[in-house]
Amino acid sequence: MTASSPARFDVIVVGGGNAALVSALSAHQAGARVAIFEAATQAERGGNSRFSSGIFRIPHDGLASVEPLLDASAADDVQYCRMGPYTQTMYQGDLERTSKGQGDREQVAVMLAQAMDTVAWMKDTLGVRWQLPLGKFFDREKVIQAQGVVDMPPWDTIMAIGEGTGLMAALWAAVERTDIAVFHGTPVADLIAEGDTIRGVRVRQREATTSFLGQVILGCGGFEASARLRRQYLGEGWDLVALRGSRFNTGALMEKAVAAGAGVAGHFGGCHATPHDLQAPKVLDPSDTDKMSRYSFPYSVMVNAEGRRFMDEGENHFSLTYAKTGAAIVRQPQATAFQIFDQKTLHLLEPRYAVGSPVQADTLDELARKIGVDAAVLGPTLREYNAATPRDAGDRFHAFTLDGVSTGTALAIPKSNWALPLDQGPFVAYGVTCGITFTYGGLRTDAAARVLNGEGLTMPGLWAVGEIAGGFFAFNYPGGSGLTKGAVFGRLAGQAAAERAKRQG
Repeated sequence: MTASSPARFDVIVVGGGNAALVSALSAHQAGARVAIFEAATQAERGGNSRFSSGIFRIPHDGLASVEPLLDASAADDVQYCRMGPYTQTMYQGDLERTSKGQGDREQVAVMLAQAMDTVAWMKDTLGVRWQLPLGKFFDREKVIQAQGVVDMPPWDTIMAIGEGTGLMAALWAAVERTDIAVFHGTPVADLIAEGDTIRGVRVRQREATTSFLGQVILGCGGFEASARLRRQYLGEGWDLVALRGSRFNTGALMEKAVAAGAGVAGHFGGCHATPHDLQAPKVLDPSDTDKMSRYSFPYSVMVNAEGRRFMDEGENHFSLTYAKTGAAIVRQPQATAFQIFDQKTLHLLEPRYAVGSPVQADTLDELARKIGVDAAVLGPTLREYNAATPRDAGDRFHAFTLDGVSTGTALAIPKSNWALPLDQGPFVAYGVTCGITFTYGGLRTDAAARVLNGEGLTMPGLWAVGEIAGGFFAFNYPGGSGLTKGAVFGRLAGQAAAERAKRQG
């Protein structure tokens, strides 16, 4: 192979996560000769998707409409669950509320219309196995024993068996059943552009840079793994946060696409960032998968390293607040917070807390000393909080719904739901910091996932899917919608790229 005669594929996919592999498999199904270029080695492949919960938020008409999606091995969970409908209107409302109306409505409409069909196709054609996320955010056996039948949040609709690791194992297995060419440890260095038209990619190898021609789909993530770009776009302190995802998502191809004329869209100052175990490594090992998140904070009182509350822990269901909570933590001293629980709520901790490092004490003063917080500050903070909780809080408390058990206007920062007094020791604290998952700003695309240039015109031969495409999320994020977005637009991009390759002969 020489520089004068580059190899050619019909469709070139950059990346190895959910959006990228769905794109590749969709293009292959449409008859294209496909190549995948993945910067990660085979051992580390899978992008951010492998670190995810594997939950897909999709609109549906209730449990009866979701049940056909479930794998036979997971069908028994239906008897323990109730699930109301989650309509397109409800889903759109959650997207508009979390992103404050900043999301591209045309793209949202496409995702909502095609989400159910896409996940059914992933099951029937790609071999992804779905289950209800019954045991993901609560201890499965404890919650069944306590509730009998569990009212499942309808937005946490389905989860890949094996979570993100299982999702990626299924998609890579689907790839390996085809003749798709896969290049591991082969980062794409640049795009081959002629004017606004993208002809292919240049690939950086150990001894040479090699060119490949074909339609190009970028599915290689945001810029969350780049400390330089985090500091540039997100601001002070973000260069030092922990990474809750793939170390290969550096934004390099976003920058190359912009240099080639691509436009940008979305909230470049915003990102998906979560409460992350304080002892977690700065960069996760692939074997860590989705173990370090700490999402049971609505049942806690959360204080910073000075012993002060700094956010409404019970503002809404955690799936609508967790992705902005990391940003709230990074603004605190030492980018550190502590989730404090008493004996009334410890049974509600999600299973991921089992790998954490809890600090326990019989009294709040002792707990303050153990976690290094000034007891003279923490004590009044919690006494003030306890005094503001309703007298009938225990009777009205309901862990699985917005129960309205609130501190009302008594505190400068209210707790709007689940405001139980913290008064039944021993007390337990979990230290958390900010873990960044993905960034919201990215390349400008249309509702067909085509990349648009700075003037709003399509760049022929170039699509962007998943986290590299901006303009969909801002400020905050409804849990499970990122994987859905990546799969829906990945499927569309793969089909469109294959069709364009056919037209060009």
